[in-house]
Amino acid sequence: MDMADVMRQRRADLGMSQSDLAQAAGIGVRQIRRYEAGEQQPVLSVAVAIAEALKISVSELAGTSSGRLDLAGQWYAGWQTWRDGEEAIAVQEVRLAQHGDSIEVQTVTHGLAETGYHWTGEFRLWDNEVLLGWYAANDGSVRSKGTMYFVLHAHGTQMRGRWVGLGYDGKIMTGWGSMTRTKADAHAVINDLKASANGQH
Repeated sequence: MDMADVMRQRRADLGMSQSDLAQAAGIGVRQIRRYEAGEQQPVLSVAVAIAEALKISVSELAGTSSGRLDLAGQWYAGWQTWRDGEEAIAVQEVRLAQHGDSIEVQTVTHGLAETGYHWTGEFRLWDNEVLLGWYAANDGSVRSKGTMYFVLHAHGTQMRGRWVGLGYDGKIMTGWGSMTRTKADAHAVINDLKASANGQH
């Protein structure tokens, strides 16, 4: 991608308008439009300000390939969890915003209709393969928080792993987890992980 494409895509990933980017970078909206239209290239000091506002490096802004997979966008998170001793598989839509090797996660929907909750979290991507992270509920008085370990598919199409955390009742819990591009795949990956653990694969 060239710089204009990177600016437009990155801004969209962060949910910023051209006006938001202009304000964050300290330059005029018309100038942002020119850059995004490919009519002009910013001088170095302006490029640095734009890169900082977009939370990427100047080389990434310039379109230099880092070899890093782009994981930003809509995903579905699947979780093996328990309520009152009964297993429940929760699937919820999440949004990923990637800033280099750091990936912010924000829920869009509840995982379970009556007892699900919203949470935010963050991953660190290692070697385009492993994601280590944390999550914390941000839904009223829910106390749930914990850690996540996921292995990324080579093509960046799905993640599979495990979570460990503090449950709503104060108990330490753990279960399988998945993140996929479709809701059906989120369920399928959890079922596959459960089958593998039971020696069925």
